Amino acid sequence: MEDIKKIIQNIRNDFNNEELNELHLPENPFDAFVEWMKEAIQKQVPEYNAMVVSTVNQNLQPSSRIVYLRDYEKDTFTFYCNYLSKKSRDIQDNNKVALLFYWIPLQRQIRIEGIAKKSPIEKSKSYFESRPYENQISAYASVQSQKIASRSELLKKFEEYAQKFPTYPVPYPEHWGGWDVEAHYYEFWQGRPSRLHDRIAYEKQKDGSWTKYRLSP
Repeated sequence: MEDIKKIIQNIRNDFNNEELNELHLPENPFDAFVEWMKEAIQKQVPEYNAMVVSTVNQNLQPSSRIVYLRDYEKDTFTFYCNYLSKKSRDIQDNNKVALLFYWIPLQRQIRIEGIAKKSPIEKSKSYFESRPYENQISAYASVQSQKIASRSELLKKFEEYAQKFPTYPVPYPEHWGGWDVEAHYYEFWQGRPSRLHDRIAYEKQKDGSWTKYRLSP
């Protein structure tokens, strides 16, 4: 254990890909997000649409987990899950959330803060119907975040629902759907040598405009 702790304490990977100049970023942060996402896709960054979603419950306990970004449009970022899950319960208590993308090959992060609200049911249904059959069945079989006795119990429920819904597509479950996160803060982070990273933030103003500024690393 001590050897592992020493490795963690002494690891030093410097960042040297490129600089991030605020003058080269668009004035609108959503446009900057789209540019960076396109580059992540073009350079085949693994799991480029994976993002950390952080929530805070009514007891002010924060929780984080990784989900997949499934849609985005003008400052709104969408992920899907069970509405009975812990993250959904947290959002219902406190709809302020944070998102984080971390693209190791590009030495980049994007932080987003915003307000979450349920996606329109038509949007959730449309996405649900595009999912593979097994994923649709899983939405019924798994009461997300609830305790279960064993994996075999979960698999048994999966088989039961597969027998109940043997054809594709499976009926849309009302306990499942999307969350749309409407952003009011963005931060673009580029790793730089000597831990002197570049951090460019955008903050939404009351009139809907954005203020862009640099942050100390």
